[in-house]
Amino acid sequence: MPNSCKGKSSWPELVNAPAEIAVKIIEKQNSSVKAIVVEEGSSVVTNFECGRVFVFVHKKTNNVTKTPRIG
Repeated sequence: MPNSCKGKSSWPELVNAPAEIAVKIIEKQNSSVKAIVVEEGSSVVTNFECGRVFVFVHKKTNNVTKTPRIG
């Protein structure tokens, strides 16, 4: 579960940031994760994984729409 994952686990400060910047910051602050950009409203797998962060973005602006977190 989340508390068993290493390093930083959420990035509320990245809401409204451009996706490409958010990905770089997430992967720099926690080298154990891969940030995956996903268009808002898209379906994603629901299993929990410590090595993954979904970065949901607005279709037109490509800015982050909700807090990226490990999962």
